[in-house]
Amino acid sequence: MKKEIKILLASPRGFCAGVDRAIEIVKKTLVKFGSPVYVRHEIVHNTQVVENLKKLGAIFVEELDEIKDRSRPVIFSAHGVPKSVPEDASNKKMFYIDATCPLVTKVHREAERHNKNGYKIILIGHKGHPEVIGTMGQIPKENIVLVETIEDAKSVKITEPVAYVTQTTLSVDDTKEIIKILEKKFPKIKAPVKEDICYATTNRQNAVKQIASSCDMFFVIGSDNSSNSKRLVEVAKKAGCGKSYLINFKNELPIKEIVECNKIGLTSGASAPEKLVQSFISEIKKHTEISIEENISSKESVTFKLPSSLTS
Repeated sequence: MKKEIKILLASPRGFCAGVDRAIEIVKKTLVKFGSPVYVRHEIVHNTQVVENLKKLGAIFVEELDEIKDRSRPVIFSAHGVPKSVPEDASNKKMFYIDATCPLVTKVHREAERHNKNGYKIILIGHKGHPEVIGTMGQIPKENIVLVETIEDAKSVKITEPVAYVTQTTLSVDDTKEIIKILEKKFPKIKAPVKEDICYATTNRQNAVKQIASSCDMFFVIGSDNSSNSKRLVEVAKKAGCGKSYLINFKNELPIKEIVECNKIGLTSGASAPEKLVQSFISEIKKHTEISIEENISSKESVTFKLPSSLTS
């Protein structure tokens, strides 16, 4: 008889309200306006989601200049865009729909408000991530500076008064450490009225923290370019499971190692479909007996409205 492995399934996991809304925007735009519909940048950071939308008639581009037929709608991704992008679309007389997550938009408005009120802004985030590019593009570049690490926070040079905002998909714990340093350095620094790290990021990290220490291995299903998925791997390692990995389904599963475990942890990033979690479980079932224990750390009921251009 095969040995049984227990899979501890973290919940909540997978799609958040912002991702649900962005995917729905692409689908509804295709229904309302027909194909093709253009999408600037991956709508969310997940290969399977992007491939499925391509099959429905979405064409993904990195820049508006790549779009030959300007009569077709273009959608901006959930990560948000610099102000120059909608301005460029308007100049080109393109019809665009903004699928930016409302929680990212909140950070954009905060940055704008602080700038208007004469503050210089520190953005805590990861260089090159589309969300960071979008947030930094809301205000003049000389008024905002990026801080990625504790070392950056210690050495940052900026004139006061200062305010800070953060990327929505960061590790809650790592960000706390950076904020502590900034508050020590700039005692009057202005914090967000409500934390910028999104509820879904926090909930998924808390769910991982609850189970990681009792796992022999931990797997996060998500794409390599998904910030929130990478943070979940880091959180699992810090919480006590050294063998924590990001699985994107291009890689083969380390079945040999998995079947030697007694308990493995499993979750998925905010842009990974649940069917990938079920595929992972099905794959392991081929090699060993399993039992599944779902650990629910919180319930989510957040939904976001679709843009009025799709509901009218």
